[in-house]
Amino acid sequence: MSYFGGKQAVITGAGSGFGRALALQLNAQGCSLWLSDVNEDNLEQTRAALSKPSVPVDIQIVDVADRNAVHAWAERVSETTAHVDLVVNNAGVALMATVEENRYEDLEWLMDINFWGVVHGTKAFLPLLRASKQGHLVNISSVFGMISAPTQSAYNAAKFAVRGYTEALRHEMADTNVHVMCVHPGGIKTNIVAGARGITDADRQQASADFTAFAKTTPDSAAQQLLKACEKKKKRLMIGNDARYIALLTRLFPVNYAKFLPLSDLNN
Repeated sequence: MSYFGGKQAVITGAGSGFGRALALQLNAQGCSLWLSDVNEDNLEQTRAALSKPSVPVDIQIVDVADRNAVHAWAERVSETTAHVDLVVNNAGVALMATVEENRYEDLEWLMDINFWGVVHGTKAFLPLLRASKQGHLVNISSVFGMISAPTQSAYNAAKFAVRGYTEALRHEMADTNVHVMCVHPGGIKTNIVAGARGITDADRQQASADFTAFAKTTPDSAAQQLLKACEKKKKRLMIGNDARYIALLTRLFPVNYAKFLPLSDLNN
């Protein structure tokens, strides 16, 4: 049996991209799923794509920015099972704007999802992970949780915060049954630009094309790497050669990494 066979997993942002790829691979391994997203149609498409419909799956419309909604979802899960084995706080959005252009409402929108959504998912589901034999808590940061780029101040702030929050929790959970991992993907071919703020509809198609050209890692490959890293209990995961290169640069040139990167092309 595969590592996640017979186990139970919770995934936010499971309606598309990375979250959907994780759901498909876990289902194929025989893992029961609790999936959430803000888009019901996308969630239904994820469920319809599962290769093993006999393996239990439950979908729920949840806005991770809403603390009460996330805790209510966790309570609903706890009414069915006494524990979960894997929680992936994956839901995220994008915002492209300079610090001067950034509107407070857009900055708050992104932070509520990309940072507070991770906090809500962590706090709500940690008791269920603690009740498992071996729990895995996975929080998705980004290479933009390691470097900063023009027009990405809000995204950088959230992803750096996810990194700090997750690493602190990892230290706190060091002698427990809960393995904590922070994930830093490079460019993954998802539709995140389609819902990004700070970009006009006229420019969105070109921005999406540019992002697709930049992103070298498929969601399927990213999901495989994440699940294998869980099995090995890695503390930090860089997904993609671009992420590994950037991680190396930040160690060698913590201040001057921009000299070696086309940062204007990294606005993901």
